[in-house]
Amino acid sequence: MTPALNSTAFQLCEPERHSLAPPETASTLGFSVVVAPHPDDETLGCGGVLALLAAAGKQPRVIVMTDGSRSHPHSRTHPPATLAAVREQETLAALAELGLHARAATFLRFGDCALPGRDTAEFHDAVTRLRALLATLYPDTLFVPWRRDPHCDHQATWHLMRAALDGDRPRPRWLEYPVWAWMQPEGDVAPRTDEGHAWRLDISPVIARKQQALSRHASQLGKIVHDDPTGFTLEPSVLAHFAMPWELFLEPADV
Repeated sequence: MTPALNSTAFQLCEPERHSLAPPETASTLGFSVVVAPHPDDETLGCGGVLALLAAAGKQPRVIVMTDGSRSHPHSRTHPPATLAAVREQETLAALAELGLHARAATFLRFGDCALPGRDTAEFHDAVTRLRALLATLYPDTLFVPWRRDPHCDHQATWHLMRAALDGDRPRPRWLEYPVWAWMQPEGDVAPRTDEGHAWRLDISPVIARKQQALSRHASQLGKIVHDDPTGFTLEPSVLAHFAMPWELFLEPADV
């Protein structure tokens, strides 16, 4: 029987124990691509590193996998197509706050909560599409969601990107960023210390820009859609995890 893991075995417990790399480290990442499951994940998990990369002239790119159209499923003022368009514009506004041009974003517009599962024809089609896109980018560093981040689209994004890189040599540096795992820092979804190296990047010079970028995702902050009380809202307790003057990345040993 595997012994129970204590809190020190989880990467997101007491995160400030992990080494803190200076802001200048961002410039060593080279040409970087952030893959976001939804519009806003790029800012939540990687807004600081995107701003630092842009400031260093590295011109990062962002791939947004889904259209985010299911955050308010009962809204009449913002049906799915309308909400998807709003969220796309919010992402462009957020990226502008971080110093990126609109052309830095690629929206793949898969359905929200509908990324294809493994061993399906749709999965293989999506992998083919991603391979073609990556072949035009040749990133030095690829940021993807933490593999067990507790949301179906986050986990599906990880599997799709992993398959898209299968067999590629040389591979880009692969860094995973947590979003929803912060709310469950211990347990099945949390990264363990035996799964790779966790480190933090100091984003203090651009933390104000990250917070301003987050404010651009107004639909997710309860500021636009007012007719769906069941709709999604980024609560202050969640946003607190992304107000730190650092961002945490996981560098796994198996990718």
